[in-house]
Amino acid sequence: MFYKRNHGPVPVLEDISLYRLEVGGLASNRCSLSMDAIKQLPKHTVVATIQCAGNRRTAMSMTRKVKGVGWGLAALGNGIWSGARLSDVLEIVGIPKYSRVSAYGGKHVEFVSVDKCKEENGGPYKGSIPLFQATNPEADVILAYEMNGEELSRDHGFPLRVVVPGVLGARSVKWLRNINIIAEECQGFFMQKDYKMFPPSVDWDNVNWGSRRPLMDFPVQCAICSPEDGSYLDGKGKVTVKGYALSGGGRGIERVDVSADGGKTWTEAKLAQGPKSGLGYIPDDDDHRDKWAWVLWEASIEVHLPADIVAKAVDTSANVQAEHVETIWNLRGVLNNSWHRIHINGTSKQLHSNL
Repeated sequence: MFYKRNHGPVPVLEDISLYRLEVGGLASNRCSLSMDAIKQLPKHTVVATIQCAGNRRTAMSMTRKVKGVGWGLAALGNGIWSGARLSDVLEIVGIPKYSRVSAYGGKHVEFVSVDKCKEENGGPYKGSIPLFQATNPEADVILAYEMNGEELSRDHGFPLRVVVPGVLGARSVKWLRNINIIAEECQGFFMQKDYKMFPPSVDWDNVNWGSRRPLMDFPVQCAICSPEDGSYLDGKGKVTVKGYALSGGGRGIERVDVSADGGKTWTEAKLAQGPKSGLGYIPDDDDHRDKWAWVLWEASIEVHLPADIVAKAVDTSANVQAEHVETIWNLRGVLNNSWHRIHINGTSKQLHSNL
């Protein structure tokens, strides 16, 4: 179960033997790589969560209407991605690791897709990241050809996609065709006229797209997955609340706080990561922590129904979620990381006794 998002029809590659990845631009060399050649490079695996910038957009739109796909809280997914490091591929064209600028003045790496979209006037989807991020092996940017131990499916980018951990999903370009070393960030629609963060005072009448940078790292985020908003429970007592938490840029989750009284008092949740970690355990050392992956959490709290349950996360840099969605409202409904709130009802019998 992994969300799917694309801005044009899913492309079909009939003959994998004809596929070539073209790498060039402001670099010393150019290269054209077949899938066989890419798979000859050292294989690297990273566990990473990819999240759409519009995750939880519907809740923001309930405050004030926004434009965009009406995502709930599931426009994200955690996967095991395998492929070649982007830094290894860039070395082939003469760009060393940890480079901030190429010998010919390149400062950004542009990814160009096979798929066509109307926003680009029928041209390909594209995006970019800074050269230093692309050439830094610790950033774990890979050209992935496997997902969860299997060949990429068409929906997820077959035969090759970029995975940029810790960055909003729009930069993890699928169906990769070209990699270009460029002097300035990509000038494509989804870098320059979308996926930018504006204050609540900006609307479609006064928006100036050139006044904001393209969004990259996503902020600290968490959501309640169980129980569901509007659920009915019997009586009062302990309720187990579960959900996910994550933060961009390789920042881990320090803690998740859960409240059963709308935020007056809090209980710290237990955290888990990885299939064998066991609830309540995350390795303290970075070598064994999946810094790009979500954290699953669980808390047992005392509730008196009906109740408003709230969850908020704090990352390892002490970044916290916004308390109210109104303070981060923006016209595209992106990056809604406000406290997640659900309402739990009592059963009809419980409601009658309360009356």
